[in-house]
Amino acid sequence: MDNSLYAAVDLGSNSFHMIIAHLSEGRFRIVDRIKERVRLAEGMDAQKRMSPAAMARGLACLSLFAERLANIRPDHVRIAGTYTLRRASNARDFVLQASRILRHPIEIISGQEEARLIYQGVAHTQHVEGQVLVIDIGGGSTELIIGEGFTPAALTSRKMGCVSFTQQFFADGRLGERQFTAAMLEAQHQLDPILEQYRTLGWQDCLGSSGSIRAVHDVLLQEGLSEGGITLGALEQLRERMIECKKVSHLKLSGLPEERREVFAAAVAILLALFHSLKIERMDYSDGALREGLLYEFEERLQHHDIRERTTLALSRHYRIDVRQASRVEETALTLFDMLRDDWQLEREPYRAMLGWAARLHEIGLAINYSGIHRHSAYILQHTDLPGFSQEDQTLLAALVRFQRKALRPDDMPALPSHDEQSVLRCIRLLRLAVAMHHRRQDELLPSLRASAAESRMTLELPEGWCEANRLLMQNLEKEQRYCHEMGWTLELRAQ
Repeated sequence: MDNSLYAAVDLGSNSFHMIIAHLSEGRFRIVDRIKERVRLAEGMDAQKRMSPAAMARGLACLSLFAERLANIRPDHVRIAGTYTLRRASNARDFVLQASRILRHPIEIISGQEEARLIYQGVAHTQHVEGQVLVIDIGGGSTELIIGEGFTPAALTSRKMGCVSFTQQFFADGRLGERQFTAAMLEAQHQLDPILEQYRTLGWQDCLGSSGSIRAVHDVLLQEGLSEGGITLGALEQLRERMIECKKVSHLKLSGLPEERREVFAAAVAILLALFHSLKIERMDYSDGALREGLLYEFEERLQHHDIRERTTLALSRHYRIDVRQASRVEETALTLFDMLRDDWQLEREPYRAMLGWAARLHEIGLAINYSGIHRHSAYILQHTDLPGFSQEDQTLLAALVRFQRKALRPDDMPALPSHDEQSVLRCIRLLRLAVAMHHRRQDELLPSLRASAAESRMTLELPEGWCEANRLLMQNLEKEQRYCHEMGWTLELRAQ
């Protein structure tokens, strides 16, 4: 297994992409790219179910990807699902099958997180001075980001993509003024909520980063409609030429790949709406995209600049969390994790980090009310944009704080297909114990801990004199014993 190789996989609505990179002296060099057009969003029905044919194409593609990933360390691989897997009602069925084929977990990321990663991919592959507007037209959604350097200032994901708009406005294969106008009006409607913010922020340059935008860029160039870059005038001329063709099947444009022909009109319509609504003067093409963003996040984490650490710190500050109490709970939870890791066969990644973040944020719900703090904390973490966290990791974080106290109800546990249920439950037990032990909110109150575990049993050893001197805390631990018993677990409190 090659320890220097890293892989990033983007499961898009139109195409699946994989890049492989070699890490040398702290920098990535891309050594392989694989792209397969799977049209995952094509044929989605009114109940938002992906079609069996689309799922079969996706799984067949991933079988090929699995061969290439076989010699790469599991912790050097990131796989992200985007709009269609966020939206499809049968996404879980696909993800379970895909994870078995790839032998790696799949992160379903939010639209905001997708936009952030796209911006990172562009920012790491193309230097631009000043503020830049980055646009990525995918199969199901379009992401728009304004940023400077490596820092985004505005992120959004709009529900308009070349596959979904093709089905909605160009399904009959006709290319007329009516079809283009309807598609453009819907795109402008999707853009209305963000126009004021984006126009106020402004930008010096505009970059497009998707395959759809590249196709438009190449066609304009080879058709002689542009000398470089995309402009509104060139797009208007391109639309007129396409309308003259009358049907998608009659499109014969220089530079248009055959696999892009079917969704090309939708991409042009969305671009026209973007140019009109945002008053874009010129757009250039950038090779960077989501997959590069996933890849360069490895580099960030290797340099100990994990975006999730920054997200946790920002939340802590925003909600004015008691940092000293959060640190007490985190230290105890992680000490217990390290003590019991071998007994319970807990994987360090990702569970130790997730437990630590949950401990730091377990009191975030105090911003609402102490009564029901565990539920309030879970709600905030589940419904807040958390840069760096996948949707499932966000759900895991919310679940950990949701069950920090009171009775545990297994029926309330969310589905976490990429995580080991036993490990999650054991992390919940550790967090609950740490929270209970720091009920008095005092430094240096706890003695040196000794703990062991086997199966569902956990044993905590405490000095006999300390137990006698801290009866209130012992009552908390005895209450936790009863909660554990209701779950069929054993918490043994042993006086040394």
